[in-house]
Amino acid sequence: MQKKEKTFITVSTKIEAPVQKVWDLWTQPNHIINWNFASDDWHCPWAKNDIREGGKFIWRMEAKDGTFGFDFSGGYDLIKENEQIEETLDDERKVKITFREEGDQTYVTEVFEAETQNPLEMQKAGWQAILDNFKKHAEANAKFERVHFEIEIEANPEKVYTTMLDKKYWKDWTYIFNPTSDFLGSWEKGEKIVFFGTGEDGKTGGMVGIIEDNISNQLVNICYVGIIKDGKEITEGPEVDKWAGGHEIYTFEDKNGNTLLKVDFDSTSDFKKYFTETYPKALEQLKTICEQ
Repeated sequence: MQKKEKTFITVSTKIEAPVQKVWDLWTQPNHIINWNFASDDWHCPWAKNDIREGGKFIWRMEAKDGTFGFDFSGGYDLIKENEQIEETLDDERKVKITFREEGDQTYVTEVFEAETQNPLEMQKAGWQAILDNFKKHAEANAKFERVHFEIEIEANPEKVYTTMLDKKYWKDWTYIFNPTSDFLGSWEKGEKIVFFGTGEDGKTGGMVGIIEDNISNQLVNICYVGIIKDGKEITEGPEVDKWAGGHEIYTFEDKNGNTLLKVDFDSTSDFKKYFTETYPKALEQLKTICEQ
């Protein structure tokens, strides 16, 4: 019997960001979870990535309503940082990704071996949609440095999720950032929420966000769209541009009845040191509250 010839499909995009930034956003799990899905009704709850030749990768892709999902996994055959990735999926299909820098722009091209269950055009559209989502994420995050924190809490995800977002406890763990820390608004998906506090000068400042996603006991994703300055909400201008599009993401992972709480925060370079020093202290305070 004649062996069926393999079919390869190519998708590509141009990203307004330097190749090192693009590479980092492509390979780091705390970023993969933000772009690795083809439509807004899907998401990537978690990702693991051992980015080296012989290393393995696996990430979860599932519908937000929980009706369907699957693990996407494989191994790396070739890694050339900022240039090329070659991988073999667990179903033995081959994938090649190339990164080509031109000035401050990066061209990303994926060539993947087609599977036999779905039409070729459907496969191409799906992979292109994910790549387009990556482009959107990369260009929005080129100005940020993502900082990551995690802590294990001896309480189940439901208790940690509920306690963390409860206005009654909010001030008790966020006072590390500001003794008058508070919020107004809703944690419901699509709703506006305002975080604010009084500075040493007696003026009210803070951030304006939109709840981009909220899955009970699993995930909260905030996208920042404005600032509070002198008690007034501002949604445009240079000061807003500095933070607009940044995310603050909380992930709640069950660990045999305990919770591994992960926080990913998009910081500007001048605030990175501040958050690196204060966020772990705030999470320790939250841990104490949840374990009482």
